[in-house]
Amino acid sequence: MLRLVSLKLGRLYRYVKLAVLGSLAAALVLNTHSLLASLQRNELSERRFLQLNKCPACWGTSWCRKFLNGQLRLESWGRLRLLDFFNVKNVYFARYGEPREGSRRVVLKRLGSAQELADIDTKICRRATGRGRCDLLQALPATEFASLNGDVRLLTPGAVEGWSDLVHCPSQRLLDRLVRRYAETKDSGSFLLRNLKDSERMQLLITLAFNPEPLVLQSFPSDEGWPFAKYLGACGRMVAVNYVGEELWSYFNAPWEKRVDLAWQLMEIAEQLTNNDFEFALYLLDVSFDNFAVGPRDGKVIIVDAENVLVADKRLIRQNKPENWDVWYESKFDDCDKEACLSFSKEILCARVTVDHNYYAVCQNLLSRHATWRGTSGGLLHDPPAGIAKEGRLEALLDECANPKRRYGRFQAARELREYLAQLSSNAR
Repeated sequence: MLRLVSLKLGRLYRYVKLAVLGSLAAALVLNTHSLLASLQRNELSERRFLQLNKCPACWGTSWCRKFLNGQLRLESWGRLRLLDFFNVKNVYFARYGEPREGSRRVVLKRLGSAQELADIDTKICRRATGRGRCDLLQALPATEFASLNGDVRLLTPGAVEGWSDLVHCPSQRLLDRLVRRYAETKDSGSFLLRNLKDSERMQLLITLAFNPEPLVLQSFPSDEGWPFAKYLGACGRMVAVNYVGEELWSYFNAPWEKRVDLAWQLMEIAEQLTNNDFEFALYLLDVSFDNFAVGPRDGKVIIVDAENVLVADKRLIRQNKPENWDVWYESKFDDCDKEACLSFSKEILCARVTVDHNYYAVCQNLLSRHATWRGTSGGLLHDPPAGIAKEGRLEALLDECANPKRRYGRFQAARELREYLAQLSSNAR
């Protein structure tokens, strides 16, 4: 009976798949003229496609000259607007050309789905006029995004606290860093908010409120060793970042030696974001196989989706000494039946100096037997060689890191796992 049901479901899946492909083929045939036109023109040089008319309710304008001059072109399939139905996240691959450097691949992001971007307009209108639709440019001066214009000296925690994960519990030190490193202004380098133009201030605040990923990439840049993709620039509601490589999930069945090296790098990233000389703890609130990518040449693991990053200032925590600030915090294992589950309290992450959240997130959602992704299970370190499996140490460390049985067990397991993976990776070379 079960086999009969599975066969029927299999046939149904094939029929649906064929129907979708057939519909797409029909649409392509019926729209041949518009299809050829879309392949010939460069939409990345069109102000409407970039939604430049939304500015300053946009992400920036630092790369507009490059876009409008035709230096960026969408790769072949990215030019087909009919395929936007499948591109829910609004992520595009493009070629960027400089006269002396040649062409290279970049990633373009709208930083939200079409509905999410429409919701931004609606929220701005409601805040300004009480209605869902309005003229954005006329409405913006009546919102909190314009209230910090004029001679306001600093961006302060009280003005933006809780707007997004990045500033769920901001310190003045963090906000000064955001303003000083803001790349969408010609006068970057100053932490004084009043040194920005009114439009730049609004762009900064809107980005901070709706999708702070560009600000994470700018404030913790790859050039300084942070494990994030490199921010390049923006035009309207399109942001450009460097192309890193294939996403981590494509290495799920890579040779054992490669997966061990990637696992070690992931644990190193967890350590770097948790403990660093700057005393900023960057906690990853969304950890899944498509949030990381691997460089094809150097094999380096990089975070390519940084929207959900909470930053806690350890110096401020030590200074304010909130309740239990010096008690080690252990994240609770979440054995849910969905992909990429994580259990955490933002308030606790903001109030403790010693936290195991990043180790927990990487072990549970990427490395251990509890990790599932797109129908696969067993985590990145599935099916180890017979000798390693027989020894049992790797499995024991992964289990303790994901779901500790002893108090503070994850802290010790994470440290030992990093050392053991380094050893396995060295032996495999």
